[in-house]
Amino acid sequence: MSEGTVFCNQCGQAVNAAASFCTRCGGTLAPVLPGVVIPALGGAQYGGFWIRLVARLIDGAVVSIVVVPIVAILMSGYFATHHALDREQPPDAGFFVLIGLIAVMAGVGTWLYDAGMTASSRQGTLGKMVFGMKVTDLNGGRISFGRATGRFLAKILSGMILNIGYIMAGFTERKQALHDMIAGTLVVRG
Repeated sequence: MSEGTVFCNQCGQAVNAAASFCTRCGGTLAPVLPGVVIPALGGAQYGGFWIRLVARLIDGAVVSIVVVPIVAILMSGYFATHHALDREQPPDAGFFVLIGLIAVMAGVGTWLYDAGMTASSRQGTLGKMVFGMKVTDLNGGRISFGRATGRFLAKILSGMILNIGYIMAGFTERKQALHDMIAGTLVVRG
């Protein structure tokens, strides 16, 4: 990045510092001053790293309450029918198919919970609601299920790079994690 480059406050696009408008979204560019934080729309505060981490732990517990009993039933059923007589028998192909099915079920369930709740009128998962946080677009509006799905999939990238994508929320101007930047979203409190 050169010294003559800034980032659009609305879409995050790198733009020439001398420009008045963003080349991607057409938004008006405000002058960037070191140490100045752009306030959230409507006087709200942004949800930072630590509060979002606790909200994510709550969401993990909520999803687990549903997924763990289903996994226990499926695994019990498998072992009751396939290994009732011979405890030393190694797992067969059916076991690995079951593990794959469980992984897909957990992934789809987590996606539907996350994207569905984020795109709902509540604008956030149960964990976020506990702390009064909402996921919005860059203008403070509700996001669609498609955008919430994109945000959910971008969380995979945030986690794949040693969770640095999540940690970014503690250091960016509007407390955006990598997946928020990719999806064009904000997490606001209040």
